[in-house]
Formats: sequence, C-alpha cells, structure tokens
Amino acid sequence: MTIRNPSASLRARRAQHARYKADVQKRGKPFYPYAMFHDTVMSLIVVVVIIGLACVWKWSTPGDHTGTEAGWLGPLFSDKADPGTTSFVPRPDWYFYFLFYLLRIFKWPDSVILGTVGIPTIIMVLMLALPFVDMRRERRLSRRPVAVVICILTVIAMGTLTYKGATARESLASEVVGAVPSWVKKNDLPPAAVPGAKLFAESGCLTCHTYLGTGSSNLGAPDLSAEGAKNKGVQFQVNHLKCPSCVTPGSPMPSFASLGDDNLRKIAVFLEASKGGK
Repeated sequence: MTIRNPSASLRARRAQHARYKADVQKRGKPFYPYAMFHDTVMSLIVVVVIIGLACVWKWSTPGDHTGTEAGWLGPLFSDKADPGTTSFVPRPDWYFYFLFYLLRIFKWPDSVILGTVGIPTIIMVLMLALPFVDMRRERRLSRRPVAVVICILTVIAMGTLTYKGATARESLASEVVGAVPSWVKKNDLPPAAVPGAKLFAESGCLTCHTYLGTGSSNLGAPDLSAEGAKNKGVQFQVNHLKCPSCVTPGSPMPSFASLGDDNLRKIAVFLEASKGGK
C-alpha cells in the first residue's frame, strides 16, 4: 500500500489548477462580457415570454374580460374567495406536498417549528456546506457509499412524503374540531354554545385568532378565549362577523356574512359564553 506525500499531492493539485487556468486563458472566454451578455439576453427572453403569455391570457378571454368565460389559457378568475366556507380544504401545489405532510407529522403548537423551520433549514444548511466539506476528487458511485446511501434515503423520504401529501384526505378543520370537547371542559361552555364552537373551528377563524392555545395569531388578531368576559353582547358579535370594518373601522378581518344569520348567531353565542377558561 502506497501512502502519498501530502506535499506532493498539494503540488499536483496546484499544477493541475495552473494548467486549467492556462487552458482557460488560451481557449476560453472571460465571464465579462460574454457570459453576462448571454445571461442578460436569456433573462430578457424569459420576461418577454411571461409578458406575452399574460397578454394572451388576458385578451383571449371572451366577452368583457371579466373572467367569467375561459380563454385560450383558461379563465382569468374563478369563484370569489369565501372566508365563511366550511368545506374548502386548502392544498398546496404538488411540489410542496412533502412539506404539507411534514406539517401533519409535526403538529401545532408543540413541534410545528421543527416542520416549518427546523428540518428544512437544517437540510438547506447541509446542502450548502456539502461542497465545502466533501472536496474529494473521486466521483465513482461505487467508491462513495455514504453519499449514495444518503441520496437514496433522501429520494425515498421525499417521494414518500409527496405521496402521503397528495393522498391525504383529512382537513385541518377536522383536526381543530377535535379540540372542541376540550374547549367545552376548560371554558365551562353551556350546551347552547357547542354548535357555535364547532362552526368557529370549521370556518377558518383560527387561521388568524387563537382560542385556548389552538390557532395562530396573525395580523394582530386577538385571542378569543375570554371574549365573553368583555360583555359585548350577542348582537354585537353578529354585526361584527357580518361586517368587521363597519363595527371596527380599519379592521382587516373579512366578512363572514355568507355563513347566514343562524350560523352567525351560533358563533356569537359561543363567543359570548367564552369567559377565559379555568
């Protein structure tokens, strides 16, 4: 077995690098302006194509261009978003299915940070560091068992998570509805408030609000666990749900009028019965 002198190996690498630089200087072209010019032209072509497709999408729509009919590239708009829907299940694009299912494994609130920040960040850091850590010149797969095994496991993991995310049927609303019995117990809710609690969980209110540790606080939305302690009244809650900006000027909360008066009153009864928990 022959052990190479490290200094000899270093000299060989330096000599090879010198030959590479000499070859580039003799036959190659500098990055500026050649490569920069090519990148600029290609970027311009991509932008022009995107603008062209947008124009075709817009002006091929029949009628008054309101998007009610499909053009060459499909309709401009689909149905208007309804914040009061209780049946819509949000799903990401297919290339985010793996992350979509990862968030179902690491559930909110105790471990969601692992699925959203921890694991993706660690993987990105490792991928960025890999070229600086593994500087061997060997490229034959048979002599890189560790790298091959890691690649195979990564492909299997990504494929499995993508398949699971694509075939997942349960919705976030069903998971939140499962917390309703604990709300009833902790907040000592009367039976009349239970239907409103289920509607509250199904209607997407916890996308912005929190209730007894469930949900997420977005856009400055307050915690509603003790909303009933403010004694605003059922009618105030109904009016606020119908037109939040009318009751609270400048409120970014969307209108839930599409739920109907009966459902709005059920939610209002639930909110007024929420006194803050035990």
